[in-house]
Amino acid sequence: MRRVLYCTLLLGFLYPSQSVRLVAQTSKSANVSYEKDVRPIFKTHCFQCHGESNVIEGGLDLRLNRFIQKGGENGPATIAGDHKNSLVWQRVSSGEMPPEDSHLSPQEIRIIEQWIQLGAKNLNTEPESLDNNTYFTQAELDFWAFQPIKKPTLPTINDSTLARSPIDYFILQRLQDANLSPATAADKTTLLRRLTYDLLGLPPTLQQMKRFLANNSPDAYEQLVDELLISPRYGERWGRHWLDVAGYADSEGYTDKDIKREWAYYYRDYVVNAFNQNKPYDQFLVEQLAGDELIQSPLSDLQPADVTLLQATGFLRMAPDGTGQAGVEQMVARNQMIADTINIMTTSILGLTVGCAQCHDHRYDPISQKDYYELRAILAPALDWKKWQVPSTRRISLYTDEDRQQKTEIESRAVIATAKRQKQVDQHLDRTLTEELIRVPDQVRDALRAAYKTKSDQRTDKQKALLEEYPAIGKITSGSLYLYSRKRAARAVELTKIVDAREQEILEQARDKFLNNLPQEQRTILTAAQQTKPEQRTLEQNALLKEAPVMLADYATLAQFNPTAAATIKANRQIIEICRTTNSTEQLETMQKQVDAIRAEIPKEHFIRALTEPVDHAPDTVLFIRGNHDTPGDKVNPSELDIFAQFISADIPLKGVAQQTTNRRLTYAQHLTNGKHPLTARVFVNSVWKHHFGRGIVNSSGDFGVLGQMPTHPELLDYLASEFMDNDWDIKQLHRLIVTSSTYRQISQRTETLDEVDPDNKLLARQSIRRLESEAFRDAVLAVSGLLNNKMHGPGIPVMEDGVGQIVLGIEKLDGERINKATGNLGGEEHRRSVYIEVRRTRPLAVLATFDIATNAPNCTKRASSNVAPQSLLIMNSDFMVEYSQAFAGHIIKQSNDSLEDQIQLAWKTTYAELPSTENLQALLTFMDTQIKQFKTEDADLDDQVAHRKAFEVLCQALLGSNQFLYID
Repeated sequence: MRRVLYCTLLLGFLYPSQSVRLVAQTSKSANVSYEKDVRPIFKTHCFQCHGESNVIEGGLDLRLNRFIQKGGENGPATIAGDHKNSLVWQRVSSGEMPPEDSHLSPQEIRIIEQWIQLGAKNLNTEPESLDNNTYFTQAELDFWAFQPIKKPTLPTINDSTLARSPIDYFILQRLQDANLSPATAADKTTLLRRLTYDLLGLPPTLQQMKRFLANNSPDAYEQLVDELLISPRYGERWGRHWLDVAGYADSEGYTDKDIKREWAYYYRDYVVNAFNQNKPYDQFLVEQLAGDELIQSPLSDLQPADVTLLQATGFLRMAPDGTGQAGVEQMVARNQMIADTINIMTTSILGLTVGCAQCHDHRYDPISQKDYYELRAILAPALDWKKWQVPSTRRISLYTDEDRQQKTEIESRAVIATAKRQKQVDQHLDRTLTEELIRVPDQVRDALRAAYKTKSDQRTDKQKALLEEYPAIGKITSGSLYLYSRKRAARAVELTKIVDAREQEILEQARDKFLNNLPQEQRTILTAAQQTKPEQRTLEQNALLKEAPVMLADYATLAQFNPTAAATIKANRQIIEICRTTNSTEQLETMQKQVDAIRAEIPKEHFIRALTEPVDHAPDTVLFIRGNHDTPGDKVNPSELDIFAQFISADIPLKGVAQQTTNRRLTYAQHLTNGKHPLTARVFVNSVWKHHFGRGIVNSSGDFGVLGQMPTHPELLDYLASEFMDNDWDIKQLHRLIVTSSTYRQISQRTETLDEVDPDNKLLARQSIRRLESEAFRDAVLAVSGLLNNKMHGPGIPVMEDGVGQIVLGIEKLDGERINKATGNLGGEEHRRSVYIEVRRTRPLAVLATFDIATNAPNCTKRASSNVAPQSLLIMNSDFMVEYSQAFAGHIIKQSNDSLEDQIQLAWKTTYAELPSTENLQALLTFMDTQIKQFKTEDADLDDQVAHRKAFEVLCQALLGSNQFLYID
């Protein structure tokens, strides 16, 4: 809620002069009117207190001129022809109203003054009242973006030979009006580089250069276009553009924890595939908004086509989502996620900032707060803020019935193997128990064994006391077996000593028993004989001992005198030998590996972050007063924005009839793509145009509303939108139409005349020079270095923080003290295209962030394009540039002979798709000579070949850091 209130409070003074811009032109005439000129000012600054709230301040409602003339508690607010005595003018000119920091600008005050002086007129008849009905002024109804798309006829131009495409007619007609001429066509090498970067986001390969430059057929360029459009790299390039507006991320965001968003990459892969397959844009949108509502089969047994549809709904799961995180206010997080989802949906598809109407009517566009919540009602069955599903519960398994059956069969085998292992564990436990019982007195062994074998909750007090007296016995568990096994040799020695002592004790007891039955004199004689060394005994002593064998008894003869004790001693020695030779850890690990190997056969279960609706779930939606969920207002029904009702209506159901879902999103998606909506096609073709020319026909690509920029070529925009729909929303055909035009093929050379008349190149008398986006720059460096890995799809390449706080590629592993034991070795994954790098909201990869990566807040309809010092520093000093420059140098040397001139020419050609001029070649040869001498000066022992390699690496880094590489001409 903090973000919502913050936006509300800031609206008044962040854009204090915007309403002035709306009326700047009309205010110069004598036809200043309330609807067209004054109402936008009041709507921006005053409606919140004087019209929209339940309690109207001072009783003065400014929403209609008739209300203003009626006035409030202080009487009429205007006196026609007398601005100085008009209450409205007095309040705004004195700064008393609006309050705080949202005072009107001098220009806005002058407009109100002029309106009153000219009679405080209306242009059109106003309604008697507003009640709950939405009121639009004629200016709002007539706004260009809300008009139906009508295909214009091609304009007349002076020289039709300059036009290759219908596009050129519209461009040339505007140039004619401005007395400008189009630029000449670019050469083949320039077009090759421009086209491959635009369509693939990569530099042309040497093979492509050779093939295209050698192709002299009239349609060689068109052949190149078709070749590039079928490349898998195309989907990666244009998929990335869509992922910007969709707000794609591999982390949840919302808090600084930025928890990883598992399985998000399935949506990214869907987008890449959709562009490669040339999926019609209308189908592309329907699947993303309502793919789940197109599925007939149960979600428990998805067919491949169903999986694709569910992947598509990831579009509605891209907003930051803190609802699965601890320590957040859940109701706020839920409503923020819904708000961000609506923002992503409307800016990307409609090009409107509908989110501004969350707390009150939109201050600039004809979008009411009721409109906002009617759109929200379309999403409510799937995003029910009262019966919320956290991210982890929205996962849908990709397991099929066949997968589950296979898992069951494999698991049954694993259970059998586990049981065998457990049996072995039990045997080892029993053996270890027997070993340890050797340590205790004979008289308590049986009782201790019984106490150990008894379940803990069934032991008697006596058994508990016994185990407390001998705690070592109770510590024998399956988890501690490895300790006993690891110390088995030492334990065998210890137990042997115990058994030996016990044996000696038994032998002493047997002798004592025998001697106690003899007279004292005979006991003394026998004892003396027994203690005499065998070799020193007399014949008489040997004879006496022969008659009394117990006196010389040992382990071998003990059974003759004490069979029971002898058996015990024998058993204990056998136990000790088993202890000495048995490695239970190794045996159990082998058996566990067998279990793991069986379970490894189980098909891995993957999940999709999809959006689905619970069966028969159609919750009510209410308007939140001032956007606060704690103050619910009236109930609203799902609907399209009211401003479009004059041309097209959408009958969105409360609940589906035959379907298990409400069908709301599907109906709305079909409404947006039925060919009648004024914005769907316009917004998309404008976006495509933007990526081919550096700016859109509407330069504010995410805002086609009143605050957005007006189209430079409105008829061209409508022509493209009409053609797009007439060609079944074929995206690749739209590319062909644009890139085969003469307008696209122009050189980008600036002239003094153009800089004076059209400095921003809005009229397109030339092509625009564009810097590579961050991903295209990184991918191009990888490509020319020869290391680019074209592996597609799958989990994102992980990012981590390195030792100096930079975000780099690698796997982060924190030890118990939170010290990073990370590794940057990704087995070649680090050389994949940038579209496959994890998008972490708070951890953008340093090289991408430096060159203006998309900022997902919550999405990005237009990237920034900065020119700052860190970009130069990265090119000159970063590990990234050094590493790939070295690889580039090695790649060139490997492909060429030992001729330095050949190496330089190949490096230049690979980098710029052309051969160097004589002057450039000579300059680079001189550079190499100077650089080699410098290295040799620094290290006199440096080998010539090494010095050459180091100098060539520096040269390659200079090529990769040049403007000629960074910019598309």
